[in-house]
Amino acid sequence: MSKKKLLLATNNHGKLEELRVLLANVPFELVSPSQIGLLLDVDEYGKTYATNANIKAKSFAKSSGLLTLADDSGLEVEALNNAPGVHSARYAGLGASDAQRIDYLLLKLKDVPFDKRLARFVCFIAISYPNGNTHLCSGSCRGTITTAPHGTGGFGYDPVFYFCKFGKTMSELSAEMKNRISHRARAAARASRILAKMA
Repeated sequence: MSKKKLLLATNNHGKLEELRVLLANVPFELVSPSQIGLLLDVDEYGKTYATNANIKAKSFAKSSGLLTLADDSGLEVEALNNAPGVHSARYAGLGASDAQRIDYLLLKLKDVPFDKRLARFVCFIAISYPNGNTHLCSGSCRGTITTAPHGTGGFGYDPVFYFCKFGKTMSELSAEMKNRISHRARAAARASRILAKMA
């Protein structure tokens, strides 16, 4: 008997591949919007990660008729009053690349000493049925923003998010380690337990 489908509601290739690994053991067939021919661009107008994750999950579930998982995540830097936060993807303007967003962040922090550059990554995951019923879970991890990018792995702000405990940025961690300790890994672990009961 074939597995039921779970739609991963993202068009971000890096996030999609990460979610496929993190959710590899759930009892569903993981599909992307492009795999089912769904072209949908959702306006994330919410002021919180939870709201945006819910908006995405419900919109994609309603359009596809499939159980859908969506996440919203961001970087919060204490010295910037927890900016960029929910605006992390748009921090340097619409259409900016990861490198441009990092450059903009580092410019904002140029006069902030290393010990004052504390930050955390936050992730909220929403799982939505086509009827709108939704489950929500979250995860976070703490680190410090470096003065320059390091490493080639990951995506987004990973090259400047430094773990003192490991002496490495998120980009320098092995994929296996990142998928154990990252904000998205922690939220996905909770989502996996919910999904196991939904199959």
